[in-house]
Amino acid sequence: MASSTLEALKMAVNNRKYNNKLIHHSDRGLQYCSKDYTEYLLANNIFISMTQNYDPYENAIAERVNGILKDEFGLFDINYLDLKKQVEESIMFYNQIRVHLSINMLTPNQAHLQNQIKLKRWKKTNRNKTNSVPI
Repeated sequence: MASSTLEALKMAVNNRKYNNKLIHHSDRGLQYCSKDYTEYLLANNIFISMTQNYDPYENAIAERVNGILKDEFGLFDINYLDLKKQVEESIMFYNQIRVHLSINMLTPNQAHLQNQIKLKRWKKTNRNKTNSVPI
């Protein structure tokens, strides 16, 4: 599995459009901690960031994107031969056609063309607060 992950990383680095600094964030999976993988990141001046406790909640953005790919694009149940094509089509749709509320109903590609991206300001809630109901 580590070799296919490294190949995917190499493909992403070779196809990148911008030369800005990159941060690679992962959930400390063995494939992301492997010697070859981390050496490739460092050789390409990519900063390494990992979650602290192997907790998927610490990697919420990646988990959200994975959920969208699985739920909206059906990538959880597809044969291997069609997977590459389906992933490419899903990423194109997600970045070029699907508008996002959090970036003012723009597509990610449109948002990246802006001089300044204005993110949606979500109302903060106290998630630790419990609502008690009188009995």
